Amino acid sequence: MGINSESEVSASLQIGPTSLGMVRIYVGGDGVDLPLDFDPDEAEEIAEELQAAARAARAMAEKAPKTPGKPRGKGKPRTT
Repeated sequence: MGINSESEVSASLQIGPTSLGMVRIYVGGDGVDLPLDFDPDEAEEIAEELQAAARAARAMAEKAPKTPGKPRGKGKPRTT
């Protein structure tokens, strides 16, 4: 499975600081228990990559043809 492959797998994502001064990204779901710890500098780099990916995805979505009846994603609906 690659970054651009769709999947029916669901998981929860939690992000927060640990008592040892690390930033933990925790992914949990059916058969998945994955704690990932990063130092604060690495966590900030990840945050920057997420923001860049969000900007790129938004730009692609704006250029993509609109398909009626097809959901865009599982996130919260946008209100303007």
